[in-house]
Amino acid sequence: MKIGFIGLGNVGGKLASSLIRNKFDLTVRDLDKNLTKSFEDQGAKVVNSPKELAEEVDVIITCLPSPSICAEVMEGEDGILNGLSENKIWLEMSTTDEAEVKRIGKKVTAKKAIPLDGPVSGGCHRAATGNIAIFVGGDRNSFEKILPALTVMGRKVLHTGGLGSASVLKVITNYLASVHLVALGEAWTVAKKSNLDLAKAYKGIAVSSGNSFVHETESQVILNGSYNINFTMDLVLKDTGLFDDLAKKLNAPLEISPKIVEIFKDGQKKYGSRAWSSMIVKRMEDLNNIDFRANGFPDELIDNEPEVKGFEI
Repeated sequence: MKIGFIGLGNVGGKLASSLIRNKFDLTVRDLDKNLTKSFEDQGAKVVNSPKELAEEVDVIITCLPSPSICAEVMEGEDGILNGLSENKIWLEMSTTDEAEVKRIGKKVTAKKAIPLDGPVSGGCHRAATGNIAIFVGGDRNSFEKILPALTVMGRKVLHTGGLGSASVLKVITNYLASVHLVALGEAWTVAKKSNLDLAKAYKGIAVSSGNSFVHETESQVILNGSYNINFTMDLVLKDTGLFDDLAKKLNAPLEISPKIVEIFKDGQKKYGSRAWSSMIVKRMEDLNNIDFRANGFPDELIDNEPEVKGFEI
């Protein structure tokens, strides 16, 4: 199975690295020549356009920063759609809008190719070791065909249903993570102003009913002060916006979601679009004239779990 990968950024580069590390036939494309050169040095082929990549491989994976960029890569003159042919598979691994993946999916189907959406969840540190979770929506037979590739990119793989279902589930999980992160800012504020030992508070929360994946991971780089979660403020705003927009389309009035969007917009204004998303808690540090520092925490997360073959859940 020949695989093509477009988008070698924070997440995509790590997913593609898992493929080449596990000896898959890989062709790559990215606007950053330094990134493609690194993959070429590892044995990947490099092409000059998305169209050329689609012509040469069986499975085309896109992992891009936004739905608009994905649309350009898919629909441009030198785009993927113009290189597709019968039975090829397009796997959209970006976090995107359900309606958009279905819209482009129809164009893929018109080429007699198969569209799947396959966003990931679990953090860049787990993407680096092939231990991230992957949701996949679309044709079940095509999902099974690419499962060998999915199980080296991820640890736990879930077929969620029809095309677009994985994207909906992904924006739900990202929304929840964003809520947990904002709540942690307030929790650490109260802990600090109560003069708790923050290192002990971290352990206490981790073994309590208040624990979350976000606490176990992001609290570490918050307490270190690096905030380096390898995910930026603008990407959180994209994700929370997708969730909030979906709720509006569904005529589902929400209470917390609009506030979360407002808080992250304020964080982006204060610290910049490319600030680490964990810096959202700095709003509370600044407001209360405190910091959340504690000794013994890393400045960047590393997944210490062994890399093992993934499986369908």
